[in-house]
Amino acid sequence: MNQKTIKMAVIIASVMMSGMHLSASASDHGSEAEAVKMVKDAVALVKSAGPEKAYKSFTDHPDNSFKLKDLYVFVYDFDGNCLAQGANPKMVGKNLLAMRDVDGNTFIKGMIDMVKASSKGWYGPYKFNNPATQSYELKKSYCERGAGDTMICTGIYSGKG
Repeated sequence: MNQKTIKMAVIIASVMMSGMHLSASASDHGSEAEAVKMVKDAVALVKSAGPEKAYKSFTDHPDNSFKLKDLYVFVYDFDGNCLAQGANPKMVGKNLLAMRDVDGNTFIKGMIDMVKASSKGWYGPYKFNNPATQSYELKKSYCERGAGDTMICTGIYSGKG
């Protein structure tokens, strides 16, 4: 092989590797369909096992349950108290009704208001720290009414901030 052929092979290999990296990164994000399914499964678990056991499963996700790619379940009551949080267990027990994203949006309150009005749906976009990338990204969350005055949600990240 001459020097020109070797350089071209290196360039082609670099381009192929960067393309593989991009597709791997994109596949690390959960989809809308996966988020909706996770919330529906979470609602079903609350109904079958009861809130206390379900919330523990959402927060601790034993056997990788209720955690897929960058998806996780979070639960709030309508007063803004965090009841379960699959990415950051330290949030459980805190009232986060007034929590704002980096743009000043009170997104927990927004989700609660949406669930009170419609029982389920998508809320967003808002900016939130993606625990998988440790950076702020646009996020929207699918939420459904849970047990009593609660909401069960899973959010998807767009990868853009």
